[in-house]
Amino acid sequence: MARLAGVSRSAVSRAFTPGAQVSEQARARILEAAEELGYRVNRLARTLHQDRSDLVGVVGGNFSNPYISAQLDALSRALHARRLQCLLMNSASGGDDLGRLLDYRVRTVVLLSGAAPDTLIRLCAQNGARMVLINRPRPPEGARADLVLADSAHGGRLAADRLARAGCQNVAVVISGSRTSAKLDRAEAFCSEMALHGIPVTRWADGPNSYETGVEAARALLIPGDRRVDGIFGVTDEIALGVLNTARFELGLRVPEDLSVIGFDDAPISGWSSHGLTTIRQPLEALTRATMEAITLPPEAEPVLCAVPVQLVERGSVRAPIT
Repeated sequence: MARLAGVSRSAVSRAFTPGAQVSEQARARILEAAEELGYRVNRLARTLHQDRSDLVGVVGGNFSNPYISAQLDALSRALHARRLQCLLMNSASGGDDLGRLLDYRVRTVVLLSGAAPDTLIRLCAQNGARMVLINRPRPPEGARADLVLADSAHGGRLAADRLARAGCQNVAVVISGSRTSAKLDRAEAFCSEMALHGIPVTRWADGPNSYETGVEAARALLIPGDRRVDGIFGVTDEIALGVLNTARFELGLRVPEDLSVIGFDDAPISGWSSHGLTTIRQPLEALTRATMEAITLPPEAEPVLCAVPVQLVERGSVRAPIT
């Protein structure tokens, strides 16, 4: 490349090193030669002599979940804007495969909302890799991690209060069988708040965190002829949408006249006019911003805890408040 551009080898090296000095004329000739030769910088090799790489390991699961996919999209865009590279791994592959992240000398490992194996957390701690945990409990003793937490308990109370103000008298909460800490916090707070209103709560805690679980819960909870449930809180939008669509199109119920439904997340799909799901929003912008602040901290910085507020978003799947 140096011969083709008519420059020294050191000039070629400086042209591909951020902040290094090289004349604009020489840089232009070098870039033209690189394109002609099809040359690309080996960024993995470059990390071998740097204190920190530009690779960020992102671990998650259930990527078909509308909120998780939106979360990944927002985070990958933010990483690109900071000239950081996203190395994505699926938590379903297990601890051994996930441990390969550390083979790439990632600067940080981000665990998205939901479950991820404690094996990976321990591996990161043993290798000195910084971790950012989103909507997960504190790591095992001895492991350091930055925590980004939406206020799940407050969201559960908001959902309960809204259904109570709608006049619901017999409600249910659909948790799924995944029982991650954030989902449990939402459900427990919902049940506690409903108890203050004197309203009984039926708990459904079966199946994965999925649309299909909402479908099965609706079929079981909305039994014709019984004292039908008139309000349901799905601890994720995906579950709540399964409930809502099954009630409308399979069971023939009117939403919100016969049944009020509320979700949690505010995934983009929830705002579609065909759904109009009332939900508790954990804002993607705030979660992403807090995550990026943790990622860009120096390795020696103390772990941080960032609490992200949530809010009720009204769309029409819950009856108007009784006045």
